Amino acid sequence: MHYEERAIGFDCGGDALFGILSLPAAPSDSKRGVLIVVGGPQVRTGSHRQFTLLARALAAAGTPVLRFDYRGMGDSEGAVRGFDSVDQDVRAAIDCFQQEVPGLEEIVLWGLCDGAAAGALYAPRDARVRGLVLLNPWVRTDEGAARATLKHYYRGRLLDAGLWKKIASGRFDLLGAARSFVGVARSALRPSQDAAQCGAALPERMHASLARFPGKVLVLLSGADLTAQEFSVVAEAPHWRTLLETPRFARRTLPKADHTCSRREWHEQMTAWTAEWLAAW
Repeated sequence: MHYEERAIGFDCGGDALFGILSLPAAPSDSKRGVLIVVGGPQVRTGSHRQFTLLARALAAAGTPVLRFDYRGMGDSEGAVRGFDSVDQDVRAAIDCFQQEVPGLEEIVLWGLCDGAAAGALYAPRDARVRGLVLLNPWVRTDEGAARATLKHYYRGRLLDAGLWKKIASGRFDLLGAARSFVGVARSALRPSQDAAQCGAALPERMHASLARFPGKVLVLLSGADLTAQEFSVVAEAPHWRTLLETPRFARRTLPKADHTCSRREWHEQMTAWTAEWLAAW
């Protein structure tokens, strides 16, 4: 199936927002559409045209897709805002999506990094949202980043033969590396400051939001990405594990992929997993 694209504009709090609709070329009886919630600071094309290619592939498979720029980003007007302050933007985009695609009843939010976090925090507040696709979701805390670094980076370094050759030859700054390790270890053991700053650490806010959300969730993780590794560390907690093991959650990992799935084969695999998941319910 082919696809069609057209530019659209819509209002959000008095600011003009702009996006691109990707639609199946033939009339579709699909009542479900995908809204791509970009990570920031990014625009609707995505890194190496990631969101453009995703939207076109899904539209060619029969699913309408809208990708747009938040206020303050790309072509859209307004002040720049953080991922946890874009609810009004997402709601305005869904309103416009339904106006442009008559019969659209169900919305799936697809997000990368803090775009995934934005979608997860928004989803339980809008009954039209029935699904989430979260690629390398952002759950960053200083403690979590340090724990992920200890688990994934330092463990790999200790098994690296090249490191030991440098140490043996005297070409490695052992003292500097030890200082770095101690600093990371202290951060990993230090109680998180996020709770004092925003009422609850981001991982707990995300968990509470996903627990309230009744729809289906697909979590996509890149194996060679620190953000994904941070999420994996967070997901080891018992309450997270219990949530992710419920039938409405699905999880896929692409072992060698980077944060934005920059190679063609990585992007195509993530797109295929998304399309298969959409077709399964």
